[in-house]
Amino acid sequence: MWPVQGWALLHLLLVVSFLQADELVCRQRGDPENPQLSKDGDIVLGAILAFHNNWENRLDTLNFRGFQYAQAMLFAIKEINNSTDLLPGISLGYKMYDSCASVARGVKVALALTNGNEEVFLMSETPCTRPAQTQAIIGDVYSSLCMAIATVIGPFYIPMISHFATCACLSDKVKYPSFLRTIPSDYHQSRALAQLVRYFGWTWVGAVRNNDDYGNNGMATFIETAEQLGICLEYSVSMFRTDPPEKIKNIVDIISRSTSKVIVAFLSAKEVHVLISKMSEYNLTGYQWVGTEAWIFDSKTAAMDTHHILDGAIGLSIPEAHVSGMKEFMLDVKPLNSSGNELFTELWEKLFNCKFKQNHNQRVCTGDEDISEVHNSFTDMSLMPIFNNVYKGVYAVAHALHNILGCNRTCNKKIQNLCWLQMKLKNKTLSWAKNSELVPLSVCSEKCPPGTRKVLQKGKPVCCYDCIRCAEGEFSNITDSITCERCPPEFWSNEKRDACVKKETEFLSYEEIMGCLLTAASLFGTCMTCLVACIFFRYRKTPIVRANNAELSFLLLFSLTLCFLCSLTFIGQPSEWSCMLRHTAFGITFVLCISCVLGKTIVVLMAFRATLPGSNVMKWFGPVQQRLSVVGFTLIQVLICILWLAISPPFPFKNFKQFNNKIIIECALGSAIGFWAVLGYIGLLALLCFVLAFLARKLPDNFNEAKFITFSMLIFCAVWITFIPAYVSSPGKFSVAVEIFAILASSFGLLICIFAPKCYIIILKPEKNTKKSMMGKGGSKSL
Repeated sequence: MWPVQGWALLHLLLVVSFLQADELVCRQRGDPENPQLSKDGDIVLGAILAFHNNWENRLDTLNFRGFQYAQAMLFAIKEINNSTDLLPGISLGYKMYDSCASVARGVKVALALTNGNEEVFLMSETPCTRPAQTQAIIGDVYSSLCMAIATVIGPFYIPMISHFATCACLSDKVKYPSFLRTIPSDYHQSRALAQLVRYFGWTWVGAVRNNDDYGNNGMATFIETAEQLGICLEYSVSMFRTDPPEKIKNIVDIISRSTSKVIVAFLSAKEVHVLISKMSEYNLTGYQWVGTEAWIFDSKTAAMDTHHILDGAIGLSIPEAHVSGMKEFMLDVKPLNSSGNELFTELWEKLFNCKFKQNHNQRVCTGDEDISEVHNSFTDMSLMPIFNNVYKGVYAVAHALHNILGCNRTCNKKIQNLCWLQMKLKNKTLSWAKNSELVPLSVCSEKCPPGTRKVLQKGKPVCCYDCIRCAEGEFSNITDSITCERCPPEFWSNEKRDACVKKETEFLSYEEIMGCLLTAASLFGTCMTCLVACIFFRYRKTPIVRANNAELSFLLLFSLTLCFLCSLTFIGQPSEWSCMLRHTAFGITFVLCISCVLGKTIVVLMAFRATLPGSNVMKWFGPVQQRLSVVGFTLIQVLICILWLAISPPFPFKNFKQFNNKIIIECALGSAIGFWAVLGYIGLLALLCFVLAFLARKLPDNFNEAKFITFSMLIFCAVWITFIPAYVSSPGKFSVAVEIFAILASSFGLLICIFAPKCYIIILKPEKNTKKSMMGKGGSKSL
């Protein structure tokens, strides 16, 4: 079926052709160029077909395809001439010329058809009643040849209808105003081939094309479409069947060195024969071929591929067609004997491999050979869709003539009113079956899986790239992603980097081993402190308890119990109340503890000064003053904590920065000044206590408490001095563990250094727990 424009153009061209034919009749005489097959008729149709592949060596280059096309045309003409509905009363004749696949000869015979310059002998002055000029030309199959012929006959407006020339360039009606065809343009085939390649996932292919208009134009459209579809060409080379062997070998070398496994061949059948013949010399097999209709379903090409180079080739072909009676007519070649005896003889001898004239090398032809016993490219009907195109071309001309001549029951042989016949081109959907196990792989780079991104390789096409793994915290969940997206703040990329998973939250919990150990240590310290308090309460009236200021001792034990317990507030998921409680409780309880130790240290110093003659210093630091000092020192810390909580209190905080793959839930300090003020005040009291205890360490006594206070303050200060760098450098929950360890270590230091010696005397050396033993040899008063 033709589009409206094509039918209308054929209609108009035939009108012009008829007008010119009436003027040219009988006036052209000259050097004859006789057709290979011809028959007279009221209206003559021309044909340019390649009966041979070379004019000089005609006997050796007979082309069966040309004869098949001729037979298809003759079949259509016979049907039309026998029809009572189409062109009634009009007989169609024909003149078929051999182009020999040559542009020069094709143009020459086209001029012969145009001019009607075969010999015409007129015996009278009677005016001619039929035109000598052909009204339309059927053929040729080669795009380059059609371009040359259409350029020559275009000014004469003689329609040329090709059944196999597919070059998109021939659709240019400015250059080729009279060219028509019954086969789709390569514009559509080229785009369809690109889509076919993309359908199978082949993004890295090689391309070989005819070095003529057919190949160059077709491949240009393919490349344009391929680039839009993300297909890259590793190489694109051109060739022609007459190229020197060195050039063909160079093309084969390019193919053998390539990494692509798919070859898109925009070639005619003859070029394919030349190429695979050279490839067979190097045993180059295993390639996936994608071909055009020019060779993909040509049985002759398949038959000569003895090395299986083209195995598995795919491509586009013309839909199958069946015309009743055509096959039988085409195989009956005897009628050709009447229209072209020389050509018939040549065909018959080639078909049956015999000679009509005696030849000692070959058998003699009888003329009765049975063609059903022959199996070659002439008897092969795989090109029936192309034969059908010839058939449709002849019928298109007949229908146009039918309308031009105003045929009803009979036809007027003069031109009448012009009628326009509309015809529609139906689009057909082509579908392919896809078996992933059988489809070869041809890519420059493997697909980048999820979790990676594509990075183009420098200096190479866009199909060549490296797959770079997404960075930590980034992901890609699609194949061939060009970027990796960053995960939301509370998420992190998984191991494969193809998804984001919720970050693990981390804090020092009671369930983990470190939390359990610290909790156990805290409870153990609390129990030990309570045990010491019980011992002191049980032996509260003994000299050693009374001598060491029992009131401050019990207050110190109470504050140590709070110190051990306050460490528990640091364990568990931080909340608003726990964040405010942990630091303030720690600061206040430790100041209370140090205030008690400081009070005991001052009492030691005052007590020994009171033993000096005339000294009454104890009245200045009696029990009331001791209580007030403890309360005063503690109130200062309370005030600092109140200001801290009022201005910028600690609060729970999700730390996303310290670790990439986890969220640290911690207590932000709120005001760093408040935190360091609390620690600084504790450090100041501890330092003061250490200095005073150090000064009193050598005071005479059998049991000098100042020595033990010195050791306890030394441990306390060492722990907290070490704490600062350890706390700052420890990550996440370990910083909390460091702080708890410092609290527990300093608390155990105070408990052991101050109360362990006393408990030793009370429990294990009760004989020393007397006033006499406390007084010692020196007779000085013990504490």
